[in-house]
Order: sequence, then structure tokens, then C-alpha cells
Amino acid sequence: MFDFSYLAEPLAGQPMFGIALTLFAYAFGVWLSRRVKTPLVNPMLVALVLVIAVLLLFRIPYASYESGGAVITLFLAPSTAVLAVKIYEQFQLLKENWLPVLIGCAVGSAASILCVVVLCRLFFLDTSLLCSLLPKSVTTAIAIPLAEQSGGIAAVTVAAVVLTGIMGAVFAPFWIRMLKTTNPVEAGLAIGVSSHALGTSKAIEIGDVEGAMSGIALGVAGLITVIYVTFLT
Repeated sequence: MFDFSYLAEPLAGQPMFGIALTLFAYAFGVWLSRRVKTPLVNPMLVALVLVIAVLLLFRIPYASYESGGAVITLFLAPSTAVLAVKIYEQFQLLKENWLPVLIGCAVGSAASILCVVVLCRLFFLDTSLLCSLLPKSVTTAIAIPLAEQSGGIAAVTVAAVVLTGIMGAVFAPFWIRMLKTTNPVEAGLAIGVSSHALGTSKAIEIGDVEGAMSGIALGVAGLITVIYVTFLT
């Protein structure tokens, strides 16, 4: 196997390397998604695969990449908060549907947690993995501290959250068509509850109402999940 590690060694320890690699990988994912025109080519998924491939090919330690990647992580909470703009634009619709929103988020969050508990018991996973997977359907800004507080492993939680979000973003349009969901409020809530911010980015592409409802569901489901997990652990 060819060893290309010497090529990246001068850059790997620089914070700008992780930032540049992440931005390039995501930009390439966006470009490829627009060219291929299929939900299966999700920009986030393409970026994830590309970053992993570069790290493996050039034998770059994850810690070296993370020195720059952590800078991008700082923008996670602000970028999630920006979704409030979409919510404000649909505030009247929210007032008209506040009860379905609340009930839908409560039931959806409960279903997500119940699936994790059942599967963890079924496969005899230990408590730390259970606590790591419980907040898989909420945004990373909420999931990581919630998992750590309950005794989970942050790295496992991040992987589960990212995978859940990508699956939601990829398969949301398919399930909307399959279930013949014509109500944009229902579609948005389902996406936001099940696949947090990554799914919400796809919901915004589907429509303004779907994006706003998904953003609302993201926040409400996050708060409800905190309550559920606190009582469970």
C-alpha cells in the first residue's frame, strides 16, 4: 500500500488544515449533489466519506484534524439558532397548530427513545452505549452534553446523531411520497423530530412551511428528549 503521509505531514498539525478540508469536502458534496440529482448523494454524507478517506489515505491522526474541525464545531449552536428566522416567518401557522406540534414532538421523541431502549436490551448492550444512543434524534448541541451527563460516550453519540440526521435527510422525500403526506406541517414535524438539524436542512429545500415546522420540532423535541432521558437515567 502506498504511503502518502509525508505529503500531508507539514499541514496536518495546522488548525487551518481541518477547516479547509471540511469546507472543501462539503463544497464538493454540494456540487456532486446538484449534478447527480438524487437524495442518496447527500452533501453531508459525501463530505463525511471524503474526510475519512483523506485521513486514512494520508494517515493523518484524528487529533490533528480535530484541531481545526473543533473550530467549525463552535458554529454548530449559532447555525441551529438561525433556524429561528424560518420559524418567525411561519409564526401564525405555529399558533394555529401549537397542540399538534407539541403532541407530535412528544410522541415522536418517545418513539425514538423506546426504539433505542428495546434494541439495546435485545442486543445486550451495556448502559454506557444505551445512554450514548438515547439522544440520537436531537441536534448535537443538545445530544452531547445530555449523553455525557447520563454516563454515555460522546464519540458514540456524535456518530449516532450524524448517522440519524443523514438518514433522515436522504430518505425523508421518499417517505413523504410513500405515505402520501400532503400536509406540509405534518411532513416538517416528522422530519424535525426524527432527524434534527440535518433533516431540517432537507426540509427547507422541500418547502418553507416544512422547513419552519422542522425547525420548531427540532427545538421542542430536544427539550422533551432532555426530560425523557433525565427520568430514564
